[in-house]
Amino acid sequence: MKIVLASTSPRRKELLKEIFSDFDVLSPNCEEKEDKSPIKTVLGIARDKANSINVDYDVLISADTIVVYKKRIIGKPISKQDAIQTLELLSGKTHSVYTGVCLKIKKFDRTIVKVFAVKSRVKMKKLSPSDILEYVDSGSPLDKAGAYGIQDGVVEKYHGSYSNIVGLPIEKLEKVLRHLGVK
Repeated sequence: MKIVLASTSPRRKELLKEIFSDFDVLSPNCEEKEDKSPIKTVLGIARDKANSINVDYDVLISADTIVVYKKRIIGKPISKQDAIQTLELLSGKTHSVYTGVCLKIKKFDRTIVKVFAVKSRVKMKKLSPSDILEYVDSGSPLDKAGAYGIQDGVVEKYHGSYSNIVGLPIEKLEKVLRHLGVK
């Protein structure tokens, strides 16, 4: 069975290894556009990422993760200054993390498409200005939605799926794959 992960995220690749030992990783090529709601945004981007892949596969998986604070969608920072401002905004506060997933599974002569989203809640630790600068200077927050990674020790507590906050809700993905007869 040929499995393809449409993602450039090293964290998604590591998470998917919990389900599959062998899969290809391809870089999706699509514009990431915001929609009216966080769920519509992540589902639309995940679907667009999947649709941008043009190779043969049996199972194709794509995902997109965003952070939402006070109805404002926060993606990946575009600069160090943007990361600093985002971390200042989220410091000590609770926000939501949404990941949308698109699965395309080829069965016989048709393709089954399944999309779903998972939401988790996160409270970030209160970070001092020097903590924020040190963290941003490490480079770690620059490729992550919300300018942080839960694995980096900046989160006080969370509710929901840890792997969803990292970028791929493994528990739900595994359940949906099993339901669709994959594994």
